[in-house]
Amino acid sequence: MSANISIFDTTLRDGTQGEGISLSADDKLKIAQKLDALGVHYIEGGNPGSNSKDIEFFQRVKSLNLSARITAFGSTRRKNSAAEHDASLLRIVESGVPAATLVGKAWDFHVHTALQTTLEENLAMIYDSFAFLKRSGMEAMYDAEHFFDGYKNNPEYALAALRKAQDAGADWLVLCDTNGGTLPGEIHEIVSRVRSELTAEIGIHTHNDCELAVANTLAAVQAGARQVQGTINGYGERCGNANLCSIIPNLQLKLGYDCLPEERLRTLTNTARYISEIANVHMPVGQAYVGNAAFAHKGGIHVSAIMKDSKTYEHIQPELVGNKQRILVSELAGQSNIISKAVELGLDVNANNEKTKQIIDQIKELEHQGYQFEGADASLELLLREAFTDMKEIFTVESFKMHVEKTNAGMISEAIVKINVDGQQVYTAAEGNGPVNALDNALRKALVQFYPKIEQFHLSDYKVRVIDEKDATAAKVRVLVESTGLDNTWSTVGVSSNVIEASWEALLGSIRYALLSMDKVESGVIDTQERLGLINH
Repeated sequence: MSANISIFDTTLRDGTQGEGISLSADDKLKIAQKLDALGVHYIEGGNPGSNSKDIEFFQRVKSLNLSARITAFGSTRRKNSAAEHDASLLRIVESGVPAATLVGKAWDFHVHTALQTTLEENLAMIYDSFAFLKRSGMEAMYDAEHFFDGYKNNPEYALAALRKAQDAGADWLVLCDTNGGTLPGEIHEIVSRVRSELTAEIGIHTHNDCELAVANTLAAVQAGARQVQGTINGYGERCGNANLCSIIPNLQLKLGYDCLPEERLRTLTNTARYISEIANVHMPVGQAYVGNAAFAHKGGIHVSAIMKDSKTYEHIQPELVGNKQRILVSELAGQSNIISKAVELGLDVNANNEKTKQIIDQIKELEHQGYQFEGADASLELLLREAFTDMKEIFTVESFKMHVEKTNAGMISEAIVKINVDGQQVYTAAEGNGPVNALDNALRKALVQFYPKIEQFHLSDYKVRVIDEKDATAAKVRVLVESTGLDNTWSTVGVSSNVIEASWEALLGSIRYALLSMDKVESGVIDTQERLGLINH
């Protein structure tokens, strides 16, 4: 029978120490609910009383009735004082949480340099603090700060610190690689010794300064640790904390430990992406297991094999962690990529081999010109539908012009567009806070009378990249537009030596894709796909 591993999430505490991460009390409550739905066993909310956000969090989280044990964070009592009178410890008890984590020194160098006290007093601080928490009826965890550095410098003292916490009744002894400089072999050896000499349960808390936090956590578990501490997406100070999004599936799917119920594990990708949105931190596309590119395939040989059996190039089924397989289409694409993507879109391409070759050649030529479809799935879908269906334009652009004026009030951008919808000419103008925004506003203004649902989505990101810098201001640029709405997010691409023209192309693609995605236009009479000519008559 496989061992159970307790998952201790510290995104709301240690994760917020990462550069650029700031969570409001509402943010923390939303994330706590998401973590609870994932099935983690402990959620460390912060330090009660350290700031107003944490105070509010601990007050409000009680009403959520979460299954996870909400845990408060603090430190051992101050030197030369009594635990019963320590303000930090009293705030933890008064917060009403069922569990607490106290950080305490395990490295003699830190005792002398940081605490500026004696080794004996530090041991007393550890014992008194945990004895106080246990008298208060709480589950208590000792975060042995800098434990591995302390062990390598003075192993007997580091072990003595653990024994003091154990003697005082600490439920978990969590060994911390606080500086993130220990190697997996060292972790395994040291945890093995600790496990053989102490009886309390062992936990592991690692940092990623050597890009080894996940590997070190796995090594600790294999040596006997039964609690793992980390953060979603590896958020944390400096290079971050151990990434639970990699640790959990590695432990459960690769090593056979029980971390989360199988159905909860399938929500891992959604949880990671949700928290990245709340934290307003971009998720790396190549992040293991949960990244957008974690199961993306580009090379034609790879895709051909994937279509026969996904195990050829995928180490697990993406669905096990809630992710999905993606087939990228680019200049490296073979016919298999196109067929796979077309099948995904519900297009029948079996009898269209010549068309398949033509669209591959077209994509390769477009990418040679500077287009890139890996990050512009919507533009790719429009290309494929144009190639393999009788798709017709629902509107045509006759012209557009821009007017930019510098006034005392600042820069003013105005766009004028002339389009034709089902034989009806529409001429509109609109202002914006820049040329692209003005164009977007003018085009929407022209179309909204025909397609009111166009107001349900918006431009959410806009990126410009110079393709060939040696041409300076005459260089081609690639514009990538991301739009959000209709319970979806999609991206389109435009390329030109004129940034306005490239932006216009990407905007047009975004709106055409949005109309393609609508089941019905606002009137409920005309089927959008029929409007677009996607249904063969």
